[in-house]
Amino acid sequence: MDTTQRTDQQRSADRRRRELLEAADRVVLRDGPHASMNAIAAEAGITKPILYRHFGDKGGLYAALAKRHTDALLDSLRAALDAPAERRERVEATLDTYLAAIEARPQVYRFLMHPAEGSQSSDQGFDVGQHSAPLLRRMGEELAQVIEDRLDLGPGSQLLARVWGHGIVGMMYAAGDWWLGERPCERGELVRSMADLLWGRLAAAGDKVGGPGF
Repeated sequence: MDTTQRTDQQRSADRRRRELLEAADRVVLRDGPHASMNAIAAEAGITKPILYRHFGDKGGLYAALAKRHTDALLDSLRAALDAPAERRERVEATLDTYLAAIEARPQVYRFLMHPAEGSQSSDQGFDVGQHSAPLLRRMGEELAQVIEDRLDLGPGSQLLARVWGHGIVGMMYAAGDWWLGERPCERGELVRSMADLLWGRLAAAGDKVGGPGF
């Protein structure tokens, strides 16, 4: 098999994988954490064994969907952090971006972060506990790198940036999960309250010399 043929086959496989993920997304938007492999295969017009062939198992499909949505969310968060605005405005915009994302697609959020409740079939839902923690850790590390690159935190800056990164992500996740379930206030009020909690130390830190600024 020559290189051109291998490249064409890879492109075809990548395209087919994207199509299957889009079918899975449609089912998740409809069924949330109750999305099943049977429903996803039916939406894609294939049999379940073919779906397994592309993703290995339910965990493989979950991981692919999680990466797809986490990549998109991280791109949005980076854009908010890079916006030309005062630091406080960018902190609030970043928090709001996260909350707006889970508010806009609550079924996707619940699929990624919560197991299906009351499922009777082993094919309902996914082993969310095995996968959700790595998603949060990835977001924490990404935010830690942003903080380290932009803020002068003094001695032990790398460790402190990681503490801040994971702490902020944990706060966003816990507060956002509570807010999405109960809706005790408007999104803007939650954003301002969380920003108030973070602001004292963030306001005091200087920009890192040679960095992009924060």
